Amino acid sequence: MSSPGASPPDVGVVVVAAGAGVRAGPGEAKQFRPILGVPMLLRALRPFTSHPEVRQVIVVLPPGYADRPPEWLAKLRGDRLGLIAGGAQRVDSVRAGLQALRSETSVVLVHDAARPFVSRGTIDAVIARARAGVGAVAAVPASDTLKEVGQGSHRPTPRIARTIDRERIWRAQTPQGFPRQMLDDAYAQLADSTQNGGGGAPSDDAEVCERAGFPVELIPDSPYNVKITTADDFRIAEALARELR
Repeated sequence: MSSPGASPPDVGVVVVAAGAGVRAGPGEAKQFRPILGVPMLLRALRPFTSHPEVRQVIVVLPPGYADRPPEWLAKLRGDRLGLIAGGAQRVDSVRAGLQALRSETSVVLVHDAARPFVSRGTIDAVIARARAGVGAVAAVPASDTLKEVGQGSHRPTPRIARTIDRERIWRAQTPQGFPRQMLDDAYAQLADSTQNGGGGAPSDDAEVCERAGFPVELIPDSPYNVKITTADDFRIAEALARELR
């Protein structure tokens, strides 16, 4: 609960859950599959819906699911949690989520539904930096040796072109947080650039802001904030869920 006299919640969260999840294998859509009996999307939502600074959460779903969500998700829909349909690419889905946020939202977080173990500490740190006027990205330093492949990288045994110095390499995660106006302006610039044939689709919202020339910082995060992509990842998630409960 907020303390007496505290500012009203002004953080809006866009949870991106519009992907097909084909790498997770056949069956139910990845974001709705259970981890120790709890749907992955629900695990991803709880840290935000329970956060005292969050005013609104928008869940961006695959086409068709916004009107016919799973029963457990339909029960959550209301003034504080909205469900909308996503677009063809991630940037389209985030743009739709931004448009669905209330006008009084001053800080926006974007989070992947495939990251069900984000911590309250990470969320707090990302919000704090966004309030300070910069973009903030939860991230972890690269610990593996990184190899860049050359031509023919699509073949079964790609040939190494060079080893990359990992000292300044970080793996971007989510949530990613931004002042509302910054993210709106960055997406407007992206739309103008796309119409003029400039650049490919950004891989995340930090890149959208980077291209627009806005400052973006890294927030050290926990390696537990993993992204669940494959069937093997779900087995890892089950082990993490047992440890963290």
